[in-house]
Amino acid sequence: MTSDQAILDSASLLIVGNTAWTGQFAQTLETRTEATVQRVVTKEEAHDVVRTEAIDCIVSEYTLEDATGIELVREVRSTTISLPTILTTRSGNETIASESIRAGVTDYVALTDSIRQEMEELLERTEQAIRTAQRTATQRERARQFDAIFNDSRTATWVLDPQGTLVRLNQTARDMVDEPVDTLVGDPFWAQPWWTRSDGTQTDVKQIVEKAQNGRFGNAVITQSPDIDDPRVIDLSVRPVESERGDLVSIVVEGVDITERVDLEQNLRASEKLHRVTLSNMTDTILITNEDGEYTYVCPNVHFLFGYTAEEIYEMKTIDELLGEDLFNRAKLAEEGVLKNIECTATDKAGREHTLLINVQKVSIQDGTFLYSCRDITKRKQREEALTTLQETTRDFLYAETHQEIAQHIVDDTPDVINLDASAVYLFDADTNDLRPAAHSARMKELNGPLPTVHADGESLVSYSFVENNPLFFDDVHDADRLRNQATDFRSATYIPLGEHGVFVAGSDTIGAFDEITRELADLLAATAEAALDRVTRESRLREQDRKLQQQNEQLSQLNRINETIREIDQAVVQAETREEIDHTVCELLTDDDRFRFAWIGAVDSPAEAIEPRVWAGDGQGYLDSQSFSVNTSNAEPAEQTAATGEVTMIPNVATGLHDDPWRKEALARDYLSVLSIPLVYNDLSHGILTVYARSRNAFDETTQAVMAELGETVASALSAIERKNALLTTSMTRVEFTIDDPSFVLTRLARDTDCRLSYHGGVQQTSDGRYVFVTVEEGTTDEVKSAAANLVAIDKVQTISHDGEGSVLRLQLSQPFLALELADHGAVFREATAGPTATTLVIDVPGSIVVRNILQLVRETFSGVELRSKQTLDHAAEYDLYSRFLDELTERQLEVIQTAHYSGFFESPRRSTGEEVAETLDISSTAFYRHTRTVQRKLFSTLFEESNHSLAQLKG
Repeated sequence: MTSDQAILDSASLLIVGNTAWTGQFAQTLETRTEATVQRVVTKEEAHDVVRTEAIDCIVSEYTLEDATGIELVREVRSTTISLPTILTTRSGNETIASESIRAGVTDYVALTDSIRQEMEELLERTEQAIRTAQRTATQRERARQFDAIFNDSRTATWVLDPQGTLVRLNQTARDMVDEPVDTLVGDPFWAQPWWTRSDGTQTDVKQIVEKAQNGRFGNAVITQSPDIDDPRVIDLSVRPVESERGDLVSIVVEGVDITERVDLEQNLRASEKLHRVTLSNMTDTILITNEDGEYTYVCPNVHFLFGYTAEEIYEMKTIDELLGEDLFNRAKLAEEGVLKNIECTATDKAGREHTLLINVQKVSIQDGTFLYSCRDITKRKQREEALTTLQETTRDFLYAETHQEIAQHIVDDTPDVINLDASAVYLFDADTNDLRPAAHSARMKELNGPLPTVHADGESLVSYSFVENNPLFFDDVHDADRLRNQATDFRSATYIPLGEHGVFVAGSDTIGAFDEITRELADLLAATAEAALDRVTRESRLREQDRKLQQQNEQLSQLNRINETIREIDQAVVQAETREEIDHTVCELLTDDDRFRFAWIGAVDSPAEAIEPRVWAGDGQGYLDSQSFSVNTSNAEPAEQTAATGEVTMIPNVATGLHDDPWRKEALARDYLSVLSIPLVYNDLSHGILTVYARSRNAFDETTQAVMAELGETVASALSAIERKNALLTTSMTRVEFTIDDPSFVLTRLARDTDCRLSYHGGVQQTSDGRYVFVTVEEGTTDEVKSAAANLVAIDKVQTISHDGEGSVLRLQLSQPFLALELADHGAVFREATAGPTATTLVIDVPGSIVVRNILQLVRETFSGVELRSKQTLDHAAEYDLYSRFLDELTERQLEVIQTAHYSGFFESPRRSTGEEVAETLDISSTAFYRHTRTVQRKLFSTLFEESNHSLAQLKG
């Protein structure tokens, strides 16, 4: 079988067309080869086969039923460029041939009339096309393989020409330097920046390149110059690439970074050295023996543990002499291979006993069969025993309830925990800033003498350790700068702070008593003690908090009861119609359900300076009859003190000063253990004194006092409201006239500043914007009054309401309270005020239900230089009734509008002010002004005529 036939035998061919030669060619292939042959007629059928099956070659005629062969080739090329295609035609020409080549045909065959010759040529052309395609595919695969090798990220690869000049390099090689590629290509390889910093390295690289130029393989380990940041060790291998004739074509250099491997080898060598040093210096000892227990290996460090040299150990007969007989069970060792943590005791060369922990392992090393690993755990055993004792100490701490108990436990357990018999505990006294010795051992007193109290100033060792929170350890305390007792026999010593609680001191009369274990145990003992002291402190604080919470709960419960009482009193006071009803309600509710034992309200009779009980409730049992209450503060009953001072009086414990104040004896006899007296004052006027007695001491804390004081204000306000209500209902009126000499009164100040005469005749407004007063300037210049008013702090704004030849009316906006409003709160009416440069006269109407004395008191408390000039009784029943009914009909805004219009002279004839001018003064529209005016007039006439009709009906009746 020829190679040509072999290629066709394994090929899969597709023949496209329906002419005679296509059938002949398919038959020839099937007869002469073992090729797989498919035959289709149209382009679409051919393309379907190409998409679904593996075809090695397509042979197509030019003219197809649905297209041309060139169109078939174009469609195939859109899918693959490697599939060989052969186009045949009998009527070919150069145009078809050129177009076929542009379409991408592999071969173009012009058929002749000789069928035999045509078949042979087609076989040859088909085989050649398949062979070329296979060769191309092989080359492409080799190129991909070379690219994969060339672009290996772990290997740097360079391609050189035969002269050693760099032609190409992969990305790994590029990443090894910062130079651009175009500056590297074209220079000798050994002169590249990878090697240029070291002449020796360049020489080595050049030598291995020369080997490749001579046709030999070269290899060298190159260390980059140490001047390079992070120098690397590169394993370079060089091989020549020759042509088929043996000529050198190129040189391939591969470099592998073996820096880590070199480092590992160096580390391994260092590790071996370290292993030898470790064996010589580690505290664990390794021994190897044969079956008879004779030594075959002794660790160089054996002297650390046993005190013997290795030679002395070898001289011993067997290991039994060192570790004792029957150390382990050989049968068990044979079964398990290793026995761990065998504990035994051994005596060293100096006769000291050690506790050892031994592992025994079955081995086969240099004639040895048993390997012994010995570890000294003597200190660990001592530490375990100390920790056991410390655990017991901790349990003792759990039951301790005071700092003193804990301090004594520390001192008692110190010898067992840290093996020191001299110890003491200082506890910090925050009140005096001192550290006081709370407990100490007898040995401490022997070595140090009596322990003094130490001031926490940081000067002594105890104080310094506490203040700086710094543990101190001394091999010899006499070397310490802050040692105050130079005569002490103390040598080794430690001072460990116990947090904020104090300092733990321990030591002995020997130097260097503190090894690592002792220090650790001392710290643990101190830390455990500190935790116990913290616990006792927390529990003490919690107990104190519990007591406070319980006290607060009791106070809260009492306050809730008082608040409930206050709510009941508030509700009852709102519904009360008379002063007597309010008084009785307050006293009865305060003593109801045994809230308080006794309560009474008294009134002060000013001329007699006495307090007259007005109403009372509760368990009085003649207490009020046993006392005569006067206004004074010396040895006085609480009600008397309150009447004298006008302040709340609280007696937390009546029994205090029992023999000093006579009233206390009578109070205690009736179980009055604490007292609270409250003034009933509203707007600076007193309405009496409320005094409450409780059956327990300290019944009135600050919160209760505040609540009861508010109750006093509420009751006083209610009593004042009753008086104002009665004032509205009464027809009797007392008119009082005063003169005052007080420049704080705004009208007095204005009159004096401007040397004029001002009068007020009841024109006052209380609006959301402030307080307004209408004042007539009877003598003087209006502009001067306005200018003076603008400079007074008491006046925010001044407006001219009307102006004529007889006088002007001003509207003053006041920044301070005005007497008329204060009097109104008490049911009185500020009727007139006339102020001149030398004197000011006030006229006030006091309803018959109001105590005139209270109004006099209010005026005298408000002004200085007050003189009562006259007092007369009036009866204005019809006038006040009609006036009140009319005012009830008006809104606040309507009253303001009609007052301003009146004082502006709007209702006079001729008018001094127009409606538009009054509206501008009020900052409203003229339409709104006229609407308010008409409304007020309608309400006035309705009130007047309804009263007239009512009176006429009574006359006819």
